[in-house]
Amino acid sequence: MVKRKASQSETASDTTGLRRSTRRKPPSATPDQATEVSQGELTEKSATQPPEPEKVSQKLPHSKAFQESQKSKKAKNVAQLSTASKAESDEISGSSERLYWLLKAEPESRFENGVDVKFSIDDLASRTEPEPWDGIRNYVARNNLRAMKKGDVAFFYHSNCKEPGIVGTMEIVQEHSPDLSAHDPKAPYYDASSKSDNPKWSVVHVKFRSKFSNQIGLKELREMGQPGQPLENMQMLKQSRLSVSRVSASEFEYLMDVVKQRGGETR
Repeated sequence: MVKRKASQSETASDTTGLRRSTRRKPPSATPDQATEVSQGELTEKSATQPPEPEKVSQKLPHSKAFQESQKSKKAKNVAQLSTASKAESDEISGSSERLYWLLKAEPESRFENGVDVKFSIDDLASRTEPEPWDGIRNYVARNNLRAMKKGDVAFFYHSNCKEPGIVGTMEIVQEHSPDLSAHDPKAPYYDASSKSDNPKWSVVHVKFRSKFSNQIGLKELREMGQPGQPLENMQMLKQSRLSVSRVSASEFEYLMDVVKQRGGETR
């Protein structure tokens, strides 16, 4: 608890009071009794008189030494509470670092700039090396890519097909770097405005984690996203055209529970 800091007037009043209490005038004495009285006073003072004001003031709540001591204790307590709070948060969440995402790809053939952009969960599963997730040309989606960290997990979403939906999971294994495909005139998503010395777009690398026995379709996701439902704030449902979106930890856990109820994952 932080102690209330005394005002200057309070401090001055307290100190003055102490000084008055230590300055008692001795009783008058005859010349013949002066030596005896003085010796008696010295004996009495040594037994009953409180410490000198200067020594007492060092122990007062308003003294500089006391305040410095309290500041040190407060800083130590705050540090301990901060460490404890972080530990509790990590214990509850399981990991303070991992984030969750949803990435869309098209599992059916479609040509862009003369190139078939088809890519499915099975295509990812067949890769023996990390796969670059390139071709993102939306700033919100790009910023989401740039926020990804190694070890994050993402849902693989089949988009622009007969039965769109979440079909599996993948892991981010390499954080963002410039998407050089934007500088290739023959690439599906060439962008002449992006320069090699100042690239506009980014790419991350992913690897396959699992495929679901049964996908969670878009229609079902929309039902789960109704007001009061577990996915009511899901970014993908609020910004349906976004190809890279955030997924909260609670949304991820809820959807994985649905997956388990429908047969689980295959690897």
